Amino acid sequence: MISFLILIAGFVLLIIGANKLVEGASSLASKLGIPDIVIGLTVVAFGTSAPELVVNLVAALEGNSDMVLGNVLGSNIFNVLCILGISSMVYPLTVKKDTTWLEIPMSLLAAVALFFLVSDVRFDGADFDFLSRTDGIILLLFFSIFLVYNIKVSQNGTADEDSGRVELTILKSIIFLLIGFAGLVIGGNLIVKGAVEIALMIGLSERVIGLTIVSIGTSLPELATSIAAVRKKNVDIAIGNVVGSNIFNIFFVLGVSVVASPFRINHASLFDIYVNILAGILLFAFIFIGRGRQLVKWEGFLFLSIYIVYLIMIVS
Repeated sequence: MISFLILIAGFVLLIIGANKLVEGASSLASKLGIPDIVIGLTVVAFGTSAPELVVNLVAALEGNSDMVLGNVLGSNIFNVLCILGISSMVYPLTVKKDTTWLEIPMSLLAAVALFFLVSDVRFDGADFDFLSRTDGIILLLFFSIFLVYNIKVSQNGTADEDSGRVELTILKSIIFLLIGFAGLVIGGNLIVKGAVEIALMIGLSERVIGLTIVSIGTSLPELATSIAAVRKKNVDIAIGNVVGSNIFNIFFVLGVSVVASPFRINHASLFDIYVNILAGILLFAFIFIGRGRQLVKWEGFLFLSIYIVYLIMIVS
């Protein structure tokens, strides 16, 4: 019970910390003359990925490598199969914005690129699969290309991201930044501590805990944002929020984590990588090949069904 309470407290601090960090950083950036669109694509986007990043860094530095990869893959699989599945069952998700047409293929590219980076045994004849610092740098280079492209597109006026900026004084902005950072660090440590103890207590591996409890918890901001967007019929935000988060998770969050602490790949994680690629292929196929360039109710039901089957397979 104490371990579960520690885990819940960690999630609460993590989410509050991410929100305060975004509010403080957005307001401060605005006062420094940074355009709203750039704030939306950088500060806010980094803020929504902050929970995954902090949990991964703590887990990586403490040697919990299965949780590092499990959190990223679990978050991405949950984002597509569960969040988009539920969202499209509420209201059809139609792609309209030009930026989303890049982000969906890019999210699939991220999933495929990760497969090749971890396949040392398959392609290089190594004794085991491994993510090295070189692999981490490659992921970060992909991320920098994606980020620069987004900023360039935004400056040309073809994107209309919402910066989510809140007006604060400079002092209050700095206080929010400090509170947010403290919440992220303390919350991340509590989550890793609680998750490891729960894994030992109920006999599940760190990989499974990372794929389920930790990844779902760190994806709560994306879930809340997408559901709120769908209810307002802002369907582009719902899809863009998810695929943007998936790109950040692999290229940025995993890239930073691997650079901080390279690790060996658990053979069982290859199954999770395949499911992540499958989710990316299905999303690509439904959006670009399906009728109307949209996700409809039956496709959302299929996504959700696949996710439930996947959960049963990894837990059993």
